[in-house]
Amino acid sequence: MKRNIPVAAMTAAALVIVVGVREASAQLPEIRTGDAIPRDVRELYDRGLEYLVKSQSERGDWPGGQSGPGVTGMAVMCFLASGEDPNFGVYSSNIRRGLRNIISQQDANTGYFGNSMYHHGFAMLALAEAYGTVDDRNLWTGASGSNQRTIGQALELAVRAAITSQKRNSYGAWRYSPSGNDADTSVAGAVLMGLLAARNAGIEVPDESIDKAISYFVKMTAPSGQVAYSGGIGGFDESMARISIGTLVYAIAGRKDLEQYKATLGYLTQRVDGGGGPGHGSVEYQQYYQAQALFQGDFDAWEKWNENLLRRLKSIQRPDGSFNGSYGTQVATPLCLLAVAVNYRFLPIYER
Repeated sequence: MKRNIPVAAMTAAALVIVVGVREASAQLPEIRTGDAIPRDVRELYDRGLEYLVKSQSERGDWPGGQSGPGVTGMAVMCFLASGEDPNFGVYSSNIRRGLRNIISQQDANTGYFGNSMYHHGFAMLALAEAYGTVDDRNLWTGASGSNQRTIGQALELAVRAAITSQKRNSYGAWRYSPSGNDADTSVAGAVLMGLLAARNAGIEVPDESIDKAISYFVKMTAPSGQVAYSGGIGGFDESMARISIGTLVYAIAGRKDLEQYKATLGYLTQRVDGGGGPGHGSVEYQQYYQAQALFQGDFDAWEKWNENLLRRLKSIQRPDGSFNGSYGTQVATPLCLLAVAVNYRFLPIYER
């Protein structure tokens, strides 16, 4: 699964525009977009995007609460996943402002996106999803500042920072700080998904780095399919978020052959009725990963789970289009929308 073409999604019905010169190898449009998007899905999603448009600052971020490059990256991915043309469509200016904000917060020497490796992972993922889709020639038009790197340059720096951090880590994974020597499956999942997306986009990511990270997840996965939190092998409990993260990274890394993948996927598919309902930790964070994990692993199970998810989100969406959650609307809203965005299948990371 490698994306080598710049594609701009024009409509949810599958119209795409080639805006670059790299060789095509991604899924065909009709496979990526799937069936027509139901009206209630589109309405929920559009209201959420309207909130993101109104709450974005002139700097390009979404201030308040847990704001930072990772949260900005989540919101940018919501726009990219909408099916609108990211270069000339209705959300193109929001996408460019968001990407400029992400890149401007990157350390030019280390490639690190500050705040934490959570932010680094999600910012890297957003850049990977934008790479080859957003035309760099218009990215910095009218902007000032010294950190005017291209998306590709920023992404390569981010990958280098993640790999450097991993090499320092005795577990071959990641913790909150890039210099941390401990690891946990939640932070590691965020960073590993960014690396896998970068690799899919054509950025060089050493196989050794992916293999080390997958090895860490293997050690953290119990035969039951439960995934431990931190250290070498921690306590196991029913964290649907961690189980979903494990399922997803195995799938995107191309390791569906592993017994651990079969165990985590089996755990999820036996519990699809909830549709992202209450559980341990942030519900929004859980359903963001659970949507992708089920979609990658068992399409029929995802359809059932997705129906319940949509019913729940429709009942809790606020009049202004936002969602509230454990970490505030700035985080909850893009996480909820990205769980729904699997219905659109425009983001390259959502390809099956």
